[in-house]
Amino acid sequence: MSPEKIRLGHVWVCLAGCDSAIDTNPIRMVDCGMDHSSDVERNRALMKKFEQMINTDDESLGEQLIAPDASFRTPASPDLLYGAKGYLSVVKWMRSGFSDAQWKLEQMVAQDDVVAVRWTLTGTHDGTFLDIPPTGNKIACSVMNFYTFNADGQIINDLSAEGMIGILRGIGAVH
Repeated sequence: MSPEKIRLGHVWVCLAGCDSAIDTNPIRMVDCGMDHSSDVERNRALMKKFEQMINTDDESLGEQLIAPDASFRTPASPDLLYGAKGYLSVVKWMRSGFSDAQWKLEQMVAQDDVVAVRWTLTGTHDGTFLDIPPTGNKIACSVMNFYTFNADGQIINDLSAEGMIGILRGIGAVH
């Protein structure tokens, strides 16, 4: 069980499980020996597994990484999508237009329960995508996502920056 903790500015303070969380001087903090960066490091490591999951369509890995009640909005569906199957349906939708689609994790910043990722999406427009027939054009565009993790290390939210314009430019649909 994780000890209770609070955040004061950039410092975590233990409220339980420590001999002394704060010494008598209210400005000077005492290190209680607990590593509060472990969740951040865990989430960073899980994002590497997430990269593997989306590039291999690994549903069992998706079920480990994505909470069943996590909901996602996407242009692939007018309805909310849920859990690993919902998330991977977006990957499958992308692959319907770009059969060789791959996401490469380029940069990652993590704080508390959120990990921001800059992906490079590459692929060949070899299938109909958004009613646009295949052009054979190769795409490479940056995609930004912010993933929120629960205490169990599962993704509960994915907020993405609008990357669709990069895809549409890549296939020649917009200039």
